[in-house]
Amino acid sequence: MGTGRQPFPSRRGAALLAVLWLTACLAAIAFAVANTVRSETERTSTALDGARAYYLATGAIERGMLYLLWGAEHTLPQGGSRYYWPGAPVIPMQFPSGEAVVEFMPETAKLNINSVPPEELLRVLVNVGTDPDRAREIVMAILDWRTPSADGALSPFDSFYLSLQPSFRARHSSIEEIEELLLVRGMTPELFYGTYDRDPQGRLAPRGGLRACVSVFGGRDRIDVNSVHPAVLGAIGLAPDEVQGLIARRTAGPIQNLEQLRALGRGPGWDRLGVGGNTIFTLRATARLRLPNGQLSDLRRMVAAMVKVMPANSESPLHILRWYDNAWSN
Repeated sequence: MGTGRQPFPSRRGAALLAVLWLTACLAAIAFAVANTVRSETERTSTALDGARAYYLATGAIERGMLYLLWGAEHTLPQGGSRYYWPGAPVIPMQFPSGEAVVEFMPETAKLNINSVPPEELLRVLVNVGTDPDRAREIVMAILDWRTPSADGALSPFDSFYLSLQPSFRARHSSIEEIEELLLVRGMTPELFYGTYDRDPQGRLAPRGGLRACVSVFGGRDRIDVNSVHPAVLGAIGLAPDEVQGLIARRTAGPIQNLEQLRALGRGPGWDRLGVGGNTIFTLRATARLRLPNGQLSDLRRMVAAMVKVMPANSESPLHILRWYDNAWSN
């Protein structure tokens, strides 16, 4: 007596193989979805931390403005102040959500771009790492930009600018915004803002650009010794060993008065240094969030503002000239 027909073994194997392939495909899809969800979650978390760090840095800038106003009104018996004073260019600040460091940079710590002599400007460019030939070309371009043209005639630099897309001409008048230097022939963002070099140990170290050395509000007579860039010190006449010694001295502790400054050195360049700024400052805050475990986040956010201290009879004690949501790093 015959029995019912049994499925062929090959059919059972094909069905099992199809199930295995389907399971593998579903697992791959599930893995891809999970990976996408995790990536989006991490990206959202990073964006949220970035926004929180931005507002933390903004709050530090606003507190720094108050410190700038309160400094002279709350002096200590032994000298200095609980808040900002010329001998304290960097002030750490504590917040419930993190920490911030605010740098107070008088614009008088920089050379005035509209009056700096060509030879000093050339030395500054070379000191920030520019090739001497290229530095000379940039100096000539800056001089052309800030010098009125005779009867509106085109200069060789104007002919170059008019060949670009989009085309433009040099202003041939005083530079009003320091970012105008980004337009002059030979200038690059790396040279203007600075870049990073490797130190002898192979670590990346910031190298300041021309932006840290010149300003439209720069000093004409006295340059603030606690904030001036080393490239400027070399440009005004200090020898390399004098620059290194001065940087080491102010790193150990800010120079508080002219007596301390005069005790450090005399000669070329020293007579142009002073303590403190005038009425225009750039405040730059670097903020880091505090993690749930109490440690600080590796994420840093920098915000800066250029402010002017107004006269006592003004409606507002401070006027914000420029605001930088993404500040540069020297």
